[in-house]
Amino acid sequence: MAGHEIPDPADRRQIADSTAVPEAAGEPRHSCDPAFQHGVVVGFDGSVSSERALAYAIGMARRTASGLIIVHVANRLPTTVWAGCEPPVFVDVPDHRTEVLGLELACAEHLSEVPWILVERGGDICHELEEVGSEYAADAIVVGSTHGLVGRMFGSVAGRLARRAQRPVVVVP
Repeated sequence: MAGHEIPDPADRRQIADSTAVPEAAGEPRHSCDPAFQHGVVVGFDGSVSSERALAYAIGMARRTASGLIIVHVANRLPTTVWAGCEPPVFVDVPDHRTEVLGLELACAEHLSEVPWILVERGGDICHELEEVGSEYAADAIVVGSTHGLVGRMFGSVAGRLARRAQRPVVVVP
């Protein structure tokens, strides 16, 4: 019988098989595809700089004969919901850009050169890219550079990621 046997109450014997002990709840479970272990993670949002980063990551994955993990960190737009006399509640409204990006990527001819998957996350871009890199034990994270006032004021994603990542970060201009 597969799994764990629970003894019948009439049968008071103890299960002494050490292999029958279930996994500890604190151990992390990786639900990622093992075919993409030690692959290349690339942040992609459909912008010109992320398209350049994707092109570079495709070449990198092809040269190293590894898989490509394309990560789209969805913008969660906070909205308020007013429910009568209750105070307003903030609700995360997911954007559906990932579905559109997935369809565009599925039709992209240049992605046929390497095995790839699209992973959607929500939250801080730097944290999520590093988290996916950690889950897949990625060899590198590739991101496009950001240009503009917001990047200069708050720090670019590439700069913040390069400071905190535990693996090589490639910034494509």
